[in-house]
This record gives sequence, structure tokens and C-alpha cells, in this order.
Amino acid sequence: MAGLARLLSVVPLLAGIAGAAQALDLTVPGDAELTREEQSAAESYLLPTGPYADGQIPSVEVEGLVTRQAWRIEGEGLTTLKLLTPLRDQLREAGYEILFDCADRECGGFDFRFNTSVLPAPDMFVDLFDFRFLSARKTEGVAAEYVTCLVSLTGETGYLQLVTVGSGEAPTIELGEIGAVTPATPPQPVEAAELVERLLGQGHVVLSDLEFESGSAALSEGPYESLAALAAFLNANPARRIALVGHTDTVGGLDPNVALSRRRAASVLERLVSGYDVPRAQMESNGMGYLSPVAPNTTEAGREANRRVEAVLLSTE
Repeated sequence: MAGLARLLSVVPLLAGIAGAAQALDLTVPGDAELTREEQSAAESYLLPTGPYADGQIPSVEVEGLVTRQAWRIEGEGLTTLKLLTPLRDQLREAGYEILFDCADRECGGFDFRFNTSVLPAPDMFVDLFDFRFLSARKTEGVAAEYVTCLVSLTGETGYLQLVTVGSGEAPTIELGEIGAVTPATPPQPVEAAELVERLLGQGHVVLSDLEFESGSAALSEGPYESLAALAAFLNANPARRIALVGHTDTVGGLDPNVALSRRRAASVLERLVSGYDVPRAQMESNGMGYLSPVAPNTTEAGREANRRVEAVLLSTE
């Protein structure tokens, strides 16, 4: 294939076993590096077959050789669609049936991400608002092979998680090329008047006027137009629910940043309860640390954009 960067092969745990299925060969765009691999010869895996709903992800329990791989992909013009589409096409050509195929909100967003198996950071990152997932099955006689693909982006770097289950070998990854990239730019602040429209239209919105002291979870006194607008939206209908999600830049370690982002999100929730009379039952809070950047952390402007709290729409009914 023209333009191939290199070929990566994974040594199979069960190589040489008589009757084992052939390894799955996949081509992905860009220049990739295998950052983590875990294998178990006898393990069960809950394979998602539908979006998160009613407190759970519809799944089937499958057993066999389970291989989990995380790949970091560098390339120009990366999008989650460009990463997933060739994988989907190749699985179909290899005889796999696509069981479930979704993008971020369609999957169940925040809840899907935290209720399915994901390899830990820094090997695998998942942006809650920019990821795609599919699961597939191939049946030959009484045997079945299963594959799940999870792709996401942080800045200009792509992340791919492959999980294969069956009697065959781990997949072989072949790398291709794609076109030019548009440099990432920090998102523009959203005016309070536009906040609800953005929340309903995109499913999430940055509360851009919030102020915290450096390294602190204490929310400044305010007032904050974004919280007033958000409170009016929630108080108008008790069926509306949101998640408040904190984010940080990359200064410091992952664990303290995740803890700080969670405390900041919780601080915003408490302010909405105490200062705006929003029922606690309509909100939840969590934090991602630096795992979901919206801009490069290589500049002060990018780091400032990444230090944020977002409101994520969970339900309107």
C-alpha cells in the first residue's frame, strides 16, 4: 500500500496453537505507537452492544483470549471519524458484523465512558465530547471472534483502544497517511445569553466566567452570569439534569489534577445549591484532570483554556 509508514506486529500469546484463527490485520492513518498491551488467555469481557441507558450499558459477556491494546497516533488532519471509518470498513471486509457503532453523546457520553473498560492514562485518553466506539463479531462455525474499537483525540494526538476476544491472535496494525491538520485554537468564551442554547445544541458548555484561585478549589464570590443562566434553566423544569465536570492543565501530576478538578466541580455544584436554590438532585459533579484538553498545553493561552468547569446535559425529560 502506497505511503505506509511502518508495520507493527504484536507477538500473540497463543501463537502456534493448532486451529487458532488468523490474526486480524488492520490499517490506521498516521504514525502510531503501541503504548500498552494486556493479554489474558482465559478471561471474560463485557462487550457493549448499545448506548448507556437506565443505569447500565447493554452488553454480552464473551470469553477467550482477551487482548487489550492502546495506541497513540500522530498525524495531520486527525479526527475521530477518520480514525474509526477505515477500521469499520476493514472489519466488515474481514467478515465481521458491526454490533454497535456510536459517537460520544450517542454512546451515552460521560456515563458510557465511565461504565465500560478503558485502559488507564496516560496510555489511553478519552475526550468525553469527542470519541467514537464500535463493537463487532465474526462467527465461523461454533467459534466467534469479537472486537471493540474506541478512538478519541486530545489536541492533535489520536488515541485508539483495541480489545479482541476469541481464540485467534492479537491484531496486527499497519499504518497509513492522511492530509493536513488545522491547528487547534482555544474555544471562545460563551456569553451567558448563549449558554442554554449551546448546552441544548451541543450537549455541553464551558462556564467561562468562573474564577478560582491558583491551585485552589475555592470559587470566588462572583456574581457569575453563567451560573445565573444555568440555574434559571434547571429551576424551570425539575426533570432537567446536568453533570458539572472539572478540567485542569498539565502542570503537576495526574492524581492531584484529577482531585483538584473534582473539587472545583463540586464547589460549583454547592454554589448552585446555596446561592441559586438549584435542587441537588438535578446535578452531579466529577473531574477529568488534564485528560480532556480543548487546546494545546504548550502555551499559556492553551493552559488557561484547559482550566475550566463544563456543564454537561444529562436529561431534559
